[in-house]
Formats: sequence, C-alpha cells, structure tokens
Amino acid sequence: MNALDYVLFIGLPYVALMIFLIGTIQRYRATRFQYSSLSTQFLEGRQLFWGTLPFHWGLLFLFFGHLIAFLIPKSVIVLNSHPLRLLIIEIAAFIFGISALVGLLALFFRRLKNPRLRVVTSKMDVAIEVLLILQVISGLWIALGYRWGSTWFAAVLTPYLYSIFTFQPDIAAVSSLPWIIKSHIAGAFLILLLIPFSRLVHLLVAPLHYLWRPYQRVI
Repeated sequence: MNALDYVLFIGLPYVALMIFLIGTIQRYRATRFQYSSLSTQFLEGRQLFWGTLPFHWGLLFLFFGHLIAFLIPKSVIVLNSHPLRLLIIEIAAFIFGISALVGLLALFFRRLKNPRLRVVTSKMDVAIEVLLILQVISGLWIALGYRWGSTWFAAVLTPYLYSIFTFQPDIAAVSSLPWIIKSHIAGAFLILLLIPFSRLVHLLVAPLHYLWRPYQRVI
C-alpha cells in the first residue's frame, strides 16, 4: 500500500459520500423538489431515443447488478457456483455495458453536433459525460481481462465497501488489485461526488416510464 491508495480508497470515498449527501439535500431544498435534466429536447426524436434508451437500460442493469452483489454477496457467490448461470450473468452484464456505452456516445456526440444543445451545455455536462464514458469503457475492459467479475466483486470489493460504510476502512485487498480495477473504483466515487452538481441528479427521481415509452417530438 502507498499514499495514493489511502487517498483513492479511503479519502476519496468519504469525501464523495459526504458531498453527495449534503449536496443532494441542498440542491433538493434549493430547487423546491424540481429535479430536472434541463431541457435538451428530451423527447426530440429517433436520435435522442436511441441514445437515451440504451443508456438508461444499460445503466440501470449495471447499477442494480453492482448493488445486488454488494447487498447479498453470499447469495451471488452461491448463484455463480453453477458455470452456466455465471456465464449468462457475465454475458448479460457485458451486453448491457455495450448498450450503456452506445447510448452515452450517441448522446455525447449529439450534444457536440447540435448547435442548440451546445448553447446550454456546461463544462460540468461535458465532464460528467466523459467520466461516464471512461467508466463504462474501463468496466468493459475489466470484463474482458478479469473475467467472472460478479463473483470476485462479491468476494473482494464488497468487504472493502462494507469497511467504508462501517467506518473501519480496510484497503488491503483493494490495494493489490490491477490498476484498471483501481481506476474503475476511484472513477465510481468521483462520479458520485459530482452528481449533486450535474444533470445526473435527475436520475434520483426520474420517472421510469421514459424507459419504454415511444419516442416523441416536442413541437
């Protein structure tokens, strides 16, 4: 372990969690419950639809997949003890990762190419989208290079996360992980830190029916 490990896996998580909680509450109170992604022609047409749909479905699957491995790690390990089930889970996760990446890239390039969107695009918008793209790419890289992530996440990363939430940080296992996995962990906490200051905050209350409603054009 070195000083950077302590900064990335103890300092950053606590700073990120504190800023996320305080920042989200403050923004919630300041905007009088009006969480929004701001107007970017949310229901604009096919291009936006085929960016939004794969992004949100991919993100939701990946988020809940990580959450389940965190909440019930022993059950996940038992479930994955059957090779076929493990293979299905890993393939599904990779497909949804590709889906999230395709959606993110579509939305990102749409934002860059559309003059109306560039006017309302902030530096934070660009920063958070770039971070999300890098996070998904690193996740796909890990899935290819360090297979069976759903099992070793439950066995290695869940105890680390538990140690953070119980204020007894233990980074021994994390400090020995490959750099790409370390960067993925740090990237997740960095995104968490920035959520209160970005449009991602709308995901906390966004209506899920947008995931399957047909695209519409706002006139």
